[in-house]
Amino acid sequence: MAYNAAQMGGAKLKGLVLSGGKGSRLRPFTYTGAKQLVPVANKPVLFYAIEQLVASGIDEIGIITGDTGAEVREALGDGSRFGCRFTFIPQEAPLGVAHAVKIAQPFMGDAPFVVFLGDNFLRGGIERHVEAFRESHADAMVLLAHVANPRDFGVAVLDGEGKLTRLIEKPVEPPTDLAVIGLYMFSPRFFEAAGQITPSARGELEITDAIQKLVDLGGDVRATVIDGDWIDTGRMGDILAANRIVLSDVEPTLDGAYVDERSKIEGRVVLQAGARIVNSTIVGPAIVGENTEVVDSRIGPFVSIYHHCRVNGAEIESSIVLERSVIDRPGAKIQDSLIGRDVTLEGGGKALRLVIGDHSQMELS
Repeated sequence: MAYNAAQMGGAKLKGLVLSGGKGSRLRPFTYTGAKQLVPVANKPVLFYAIEQLVASGIDEIGIITGDTGAEVREALGDGSRFGCRFTFIPQEAPLGVAHAVKIAQPFMGDAPFVVFLGDNFLRGGIERHVEAFRESHADAMVLLAHVANPRDFGVAVLDGEGKLTRLIEKPVEPPTDLAVIGLYMFSPRFFEAAGQITPSARGELEITDAIQKLVDLGGDVRATVIDGDWIDTGRMGDILAANRIVLSDVEPTLDGAYVDERSKIEGRVVLQAGARIVNSTIVGPAIVGENTEVVDSRIGPFVSIYHHCRVNGAEIESSIVLERSVIDRPGAKIQDSLIGRDVTLEGGGKALRLVIGDHSQMELS
């Protein structure tokens, strides 16, 4: 069936979430796991993208997977827990965002669709942007954000009506500070444009080249400059920043947790089922995961400790601790740190700033 943009007002959108890629900027964590499954406020960052798509009325979602596909499929299931249906689409190699979207064409069919990079975090949801695209009848809509380092991004140039006229991938001299973020909306005409581009110097089909080709073909390509918090969680510092944002909005709850009479809970604190707090202070915003025990410690603010961990005698601030890790460091202060899964950290010491990968064991004196 030929696609007519004027039909899109009543069209049902599909979603596409990219969860492939090697995650080289997040090593050592991505040697042993998918970067999109690193938790922010005790929830994998990938889940936020899916939940925001579903909240926008999208219930058919394709998931692009790479080397960590089995891990991603196990974490996501069939989609029923999110209120949607997943179709998993393997990408044989990380050949670019446009390549990942292009191989999803059989899944998309004639439907307009929303593309969400699975390691991106957007505060406040995407419903209003999806609705604006649905009503616009445009061939594409991209979200932009002002950034301090536009050389690291695809950079957009807009005309006086807010339509996108030019895109440049990682320019040496950026013409604007408007970066293309990891959320795109397309009509099926995207595939016409993507079929006419060639790999870049790094051997990938770039999404910026596909969008520029759509502009060159006379497509109606619009842009929206967002005013909320957006973070590409591909780096350690960005993960911690996203954690701070989400924790600032949490609704406090102590349901299903044990807190002894010597402990103090201050501010926005979430204690998940089975958490045990003994002779400790938890300062919000903070979250302590299921079946995690905190003894003789001070936790927070801006700390997420995932499930089945144990913390003894430590002070932790502005940090993330992943599942099944043990921190037994009387008198130590840990801050601005990301500690992986199944880590054992023991011994003495004072202030520490750490990046510790999964399955590590450290003893400090």
